[in-house]
Amino acid sequence: MMDFNNVRSVAEMPGDDAKCSFHHRIFLEPQEKKRSMKALVVKQAKKTCSCTPAKVKDYVFSFFPVLQWLPKYKLREYLLGDIMSGVIVGVLLVPQSIAYSLLAGLEPIYGLYTSFFSSIIYFIFGTSRHISVGIFGVICLMIGQVVDREIQRAGYDLEPAALSILTDAAAHVNTTISPGNQTSQKLLCDKSCYAITVGATMTFIAGVYQVAMGFFQVGFVSVYLSDSLLSGFVTGASFTILTSQAKYLLGLNIPRSSGVGSLISTWVNIFRNIHKTNICDLITSFLCFLVLIPTKELNEHFKSKLKAPIPVELVVIVAATLASHFGKLRATYNSSVAGHIPTGFLPPRPPDWNLIPNVALDAIPIAIIGFAITVSLSEMFAKKHGYTVKANQEMYAIGFCNIIPSFFHCFTTSAALAKTLVKESTGCRTQMSGMVTSLVILLVLLVIAPLFYSLQKCVLAVITIVNLRGALRKFNDLPKMWHLSRVDTVIWLVTMAASALISTEIGLLVGVCFSMLCVIFRTQRPEAPLLGWVAESETYESLSAYKNLQTKPGIVVFRFEAPLYYINKECFKSTLYKQTGVNPVWVKAAKKKAEKKVLREKEVDSGGNQTSTSMDFVSKPLGFHTIVIDCCAVQFLDTAGIRTLKEVCKDYREIDVQVLLAQCNPSVRSSLIRGEFFKEGEDHLLFHSVHQAVDFALGAQRHSGTNAST
Repeated sequence: MMDFNNVRSVAEMPGDDAKCSFHHRIFLEPQEKKRSMKALVVKQAKKTCSCTPAKVKDYVFSFFPVLQWLPKYKLREYLLGDIMSGVIVGVLLVPQSIAYSLLAGLEPIYGLYTSFFSSIIYFIFGTSRHISVGIFGVICLMIGQVVDREIQRAGYDLEPAALSILTDAAAHVNTTISPGNQTSQKLLCDKSCYAITVGATMTFIAGVYQVAMGFFQVGFVSVYLSDSLLSGFVTGASFTILTSQAKYLLGLNIPRSSGVGSLISTWVNIFRNIHKTNICDLITSFLCFLVLIPTKELNEHFKSKLKAPIPVELVVIVAATLASHFGKLRATYNSSVAGHIPTGFLPPRPPDWNLIPNVALDAIPIAIIGFAITVSLSEMFAKKHGYTVKANQEMYAIGFCNIIPSFFHCFTTSAALAKTLVKESTGCRTQMSGMVTSLVILLVLLVIAPLFYSLQKCVLAVITIVNLRGALRKFNDLPKMWHLSRVDTVIWLVTMAASALISTEIGLLVGVCFSMLCVIFRTQRPEAPLLGWVAESETYESLSAYKNLQTKPGIVVFRFEAPLYYINKECFKSTLYKQTGVNPVWVKAAKKKAEKKVLREKEVDSGGNQTSTSMDFVSKPLGFHTIVIDCCAVQFLDTAGIRTLKEVCKDYREIDVQVLLAQCNPSVRSSLIRGEFFKEGEDHLLFHSVHQAVDFALGAQRHSGTNAST
């Protein structure tokens, strides 16, 4: 049986029987200790390794959620909404898939492949009924940066004449060397082929990471990506996306900058070559902006009245393709066009295993961003519509949406907020909507794709930039964010600036580190107020926050609102000394100094006529006799924290001030016991509430006063 208020019972203290009359003690019996770690591991292993028909069935149904919801599909109730939302998302996805392929440094056909396969695979593995999985701009940007780097390393960024000579030489070598020679095969793979090889390999690795996260249940990694951090990262990356597309708006043929400071170097290159602007591309871009932006605004303004958003992107692509084809813009004005987009599917090909060491590190932030956005969107829409999703299964789903398509010339995918909102608002009821979307894209792949040959690249760049409006509008939310939380606003600004000005990967790392530092700083210098009593209650609140609070004579109540550990232990002591107005170390030093002075004066004046000031200083009373430390906000203690509490109690006891602890949680009490905070013969007391501690201190003072008078 454990005494909750004091480890060493008050009644057991010699001569303290009278104290029991004024203090009610609470006794709590601790729970039995859990079994050893070895027993828990053995139990979990038996549970995991056991195999029964029911368990196999549950595992299969949980791993393939489509087997659960598809047999229960209500055809009449769900089908119309799913078809409508699937067709609309598919129509919107076609131009975006082509445009974002350009952002990833890949051919347009690969964006269509990616959207097609990801929709089918999420239909099988996903648990969210509403999210749209496909191409996401920020991830495309990160892929494009790696693709450009690897292309340059492989020697494909040569002058056209030199590249032609190299290819001809490779072809000659290939006729004389066995087909198994990897060098000649690599040389025969042109720039576009090598680019998708890099993208698919990185997609495979990112998918493996995501599946591993689901298997080992390490989804907690996403908690380090707060909403403000993700928002700042996406906004900062949006500036990089906009910058990478600016050269297409002007029709400039300049190399894509990568690495640290790519945003600044890209704009420097643009302004150096501004005199080479293609007027045809510039006018086309301006006209597309004039059409897209107002129509997008109308879609957003009247979304509650429109049954479906106006597919303005598709209209613009069709109109621009027709104008470019019949106006012969490529031949007349040397305008850059999308080029040949083949129909059908290319034969599957495995990732290049030799490239894995080059891209394995780059795939980590892509995998984390992908699953963090997918899981957060899944949980958000599930909560909104009253159903549940499994976070680990979502990681499996997005992982397989990357692993399997990587064998079919695809690149990395994740959930996308804009298309998910469209999907929800147009009547989506189940994952069947994703299958309808894939059928729309399949139609384009089999029949329509070659018709986009004459589509200008500047039109695709305009579509990409217009879709950044949502991320760039976050600047309008800054005043409200600042009012709600200044720390979150600073995290947003730092992450945004680092992602834009340094690089996307480093920006994400800077954001995570900075947000963790903010947490540490907030615990390093936390709030630590003195508390006052709320009249006619047992409640104590901050004197600095509320008026009309009362204080008990001779008692100081102090609350430390953070864990007590090695980082903030000095802050705890200095704040306590400042709030109480008494530093016991200084008081002891001053007393010793005064006592020495008195002894010296006694030696000088043997008649006993020493100065009264010194004696007055030695015997000068403090303004309080008890400090109650409210530990309700102290989540844990480390060894440094326990040692600090010991020192504080010891120092104050030496100047006749007792320290009481109140409202310690079980973890803190356990740490105090393990740290031998309560030693035999010491009167360290532990109280259930601040009110009990104050009552005990008042009773003890009255008792000592009575003894003194008698």
